[in-house]
Amino acid sequence: MENGSLDAFKVIKVDVTKLTRAALEGSGLGTKEMDRSKNMFVLGLCYWMYNRELKNSIKFLEEKFAKAPNILDSNVKLLKAGYAYGETTEAIETRYQINPAPMKAGVYRNIMGNQALAIGLVAASKQSGLPIFYGTYPITPASDILHELSKHKNFGVRTFQAEDEIAAICSAIGASFGGCLGVTASSGPGIALKGEAMGLAVMLELPLVIINVQRGGPSTGLPTKTEQSDLLQAMHGRNGEAPLPIIAACSPADCFNAALEACRIAVEYMTPVMLLSDGYIANGAEPWQFPQTADLPKITATFITEKNGGDKFLPYKRDENLSRPWAIPGTKSLEHRIGGLEKEHETGNINYENENHQFMVRMREAKVNKVADSIPLQKMDNGNEKGKLLVIGWGSTYGAIKMAVIQARAKGYDVSHAQVRYMNPFPKNLGEILYGFEKILVPEMNTGQFLSMLRSKYLVPAEGLNKIKGIPFSSVEIMEKIESMIA
Repeated sequence: MENGSLDAFKVIKVDVTKLTRAALEGSGLGTKEMDRSKNMFVLGLCYWMYNRELKNSIKFLEEKFAKAPNILDSNVKLLKAGYAYGETTEAIETRYQINPAPMKAGVYRNIMGNQALAIGLVAASKQSGLPIFYGTYPITPASDILHELSKHKNFGVRTFQAEDEIAAICSAIGASFGGCLGVTASSGPGIALKGEAMGLAVMLELPLVIINVQRGGPSTGLPTKTEQSDLLQAMHGRNGEAPLPIIAACSPADCFNAALEACRIAVEYMTPVMLLSDGYIANGAEPWQFPQTADLPKITATFITEKNGGDKFLPYKRDENLSRPWAIPGTKSLEHRIGGLEKEHETGNINYENENHQFMVRMREAKVNKVADSIPLQKMDNGNEKGKLLVIGWGSTYGAIKMAVIQARAKGYDVSHAQVRYMNPFPKNLGEILYGFEKILVPEMNTGQFLSMLRSKYLVPAEGLNKIKGIPFSSVEIMEKIESMIA
């Protein structure tokens, strides 16, 4: 308060402790209990400053403390006392009016990222007709997905808390082999432990969704802090050539759609899919409009029931998506070999021949690349498709970039914004967009992983803005970089 750091602001000093104790005098509460309630006085003052009604908070308090009338009365009294202080003091000269945000008409709820992921998985189950099996091991910040999914057994969701990360993913692979939609989740350290089993899922070519709610690393790192440092782990963090599609959610509400899309790709292309979130998204919240079932995409899950090779069953015969058939164990005449050893083309038999191995490696790669045929082209979030500066991001940098670009364009700067969801494969037109700009800025919460992917694939002279402090970007940081590049 006194070191000069607030000199640029108007500081209003309020003796909250004294006013709180005065308001609760005679309530029967001790000094410690009174002081614990100071936040309600401040909340009431904030309600006055921003010209808001108290009724929503009073209703919340009445529900929360219905069985503790003394605590309820004290909190409501303090809320009103703070509001009354704002009305009577002459120290605060200004009140603020914030109009409602322009939003589409509909029914909304507040949702956090992990909740949205869980609900998206349930929706994917209904849209595909497949029961969800969720095998996991608790880890911050992904554990809340398990907590949320365990509430939805009425939708046919099966949750399993395994003894370790390896058992968790292997149980999900087994569930997929048995005809369920297998899902597992973790954060960076757990994803590292799951690496060998992810390679097994790539070799088996079974649908599997792996959710990585990223946190600060390496090792145990910063369990409760956010980071985007697992992108290259998602791309390459398995032994051998083991490519898989990668999707990145950009906000808490977007986690719902990202989960649906990850499940669609996994099922329709018979492949494991990595879904990237992070601690900022997982624990962040925003209004989410309830979608209508009729508006959700259908997910086509097909089980083979007859031989597909004359008098033989060929478990690795490809369809138009280069996907192999999904044969449920116990289906008559569809017995076949599975395992981690290299497969012979079509028959699935163990095969050590060098030409076959190269063919199968290229085939699995081609199948992942073919996912690009069924994903939308990259769109601009703001600005033109050609110009002086493109700010391109992925994941939870979305909000800070969006605000910075809006402010920059309001100042007349020729700047645009694109946020990439499909990290592997990239949308087909991404290169065309990149080549349309003189300069490219890539803000991300790592040392430049997305930047290196863009440079290596498209050979563009992009510049990074990197932050690895366990906290997200502010729009001010990005705005300052925009101004330095556009000047």
